[in-house]
Amino acid sequence: MEAILSNSAIAVGIAMAFAALGAAIGLAILGGKFIESSARQPELISELQGKFFIVAGLVDAIPIIVIGLCALILFANPLLGQLG
Repeated sequence: MEAILSNSAIAVGIAMAFAALGAAIGLAILGGKFIESSARQPELISELQGKFFIVAGLVDAIPIIVIGLCALILFANPLLGQLG
């Protein structure tokens, strides 16, 4: 039982790290492309800004979903039911 819990904690840490890293890289690329495109065509800034915020919200949703799944694995581990 302790092996399942310790391996679950390690898996949760890795999953949260990769989710945060992926979201940070995605938002950095997205922000850079937004600034680049608004510098090329300043008349489209308002339209680009709306699309930027929608996509940024979708990118930020992925780590939030991962946090929910990690909380499930940590506090209500479905693997422990397979022991008995």
